Amino acid sequence: MDYGVGNIRSVERALVHVGAETRLTADAAELERAEGIVLPGVGAFAPALAKLSEHGLGRTVVELARRGKPVLGVCLGYQLMFEASSEHGHHEGLGLLPGRVVEVTTSERLPVIGWCRTTQTAESPLWQGIADHSYFYFVHSFTPDASGDGIGCSDHSPAAAAAKGNVMGTQFHPEKSGADGLRIYANFVGLCG
Repeated sequence: MDYGVGNIRSVERALVHVGAETRLTADAAELERAEGIVLPGVGAFAPALAKLSEHGLGRTVVELARRGKPVLGVCLGYQLMFEASSEHGHHEGLGLLPGRVVEVTTSERLPVIGWCRTTQTAESPLWQGIADHSYFYFVHSFTPDASGDGIGCSDHSPAAAAAKGNVMGTQFHPEKSGADGLRIYANFVGLCG
């Protein structure tokens, strides 16, 4: 999904690499026809949410997710799926996942940049073929708090990954996380269609 925020080209290339037929779009009708939606993002919560709201794309994503369409949020796209964020004030999110986004307090340096071991805390189709305690690449200063739908955690992210039915996401960047990151995308693509 192209809403003007994020590293969409690297996400698109990763999806193509795992065999997905991609279409980069900000058109609600195209999103409706899609077999799944990937919501990428890099930046700050409030401006990204404003971009989503500009053309009603936030409402579209929520409606399609509620109808059962697989949705994967990545980094900021993942954060937007939560109920709220405290980044630069209080902001309401899309409400697809319970919990809120808070500042990372377990690191002396922000943003957290680099490879972090991720512990699988619940079974999920996203983890298929990925060993527990694998390393993924993170770039973030804010993170979802411990979500009841968390499926993975790291030293700097109590909800490094979460899944609630067809709605799932990762705080880390699968497209920058080598073979295991590509496996995350392949597993998501396998859930679509």
